[in-house]
Amino acid sequence: MIAMEEVHVRATGEADVEALWSLYRTVAAMPNSGLARHADEMGRDYVSALPGYRDAKGISIAAFLGDALVGEIHALRMQPRQFSHVLTDLTIAVHPRAQGRGVGSRLFAALFAAAGRFTPPVTRIELVARTGNAAAIRLYERLGFRVEGRFVGRVRLADGSIEDDIPMARIA
Repeated sequence: MIAMEEVHVRATGEADVEALWSLYRTVAAMPNSGLARHADEMGRDYVSALPGYRDAKGISIAAFLGDALVGEIHALRMQPRQFSHVLTDLTIAVHPRAQGRGVGSRLFAALFAAAGRFTPPVTRIELVARTGNAAAIRLYERLGFRVEGRFVGRVRLADGSIEDDIPMARIA
């Protein structure tokens, strides 16, 4: 396991775009990655927006082991203003060589801390996980997320099979 003190986290910046693009393409290319986009759908424009997820717009936090980007998490503040207490569209990607080593938990801790500094405060964080991603669902439940329903037949996998999506939320 990677020692937590070896992993450092910080907000993403413009200088991270190429590394973010590489990370997301690598993770998306993994079978059953959990990401909605496939590697060929992971355009540079998608990751180019992440450093702009700041302040009123949302959060984007990267995890590094030394100089190597090993993970990223982001979520957007929901609009209009009546939903400003909600972070939604949460996505997390951890490099295959760093998975199962606490990087995801570290990224979530940083996300929760950053969400706690928003004004008005974020009191609800939402994500969606497909039913076949049982390990991710267990992690999310361990982090305080609760299942809120089921989108039946929502996800078509690369092999043509269909899975349900599970909406989850963590209430502060």
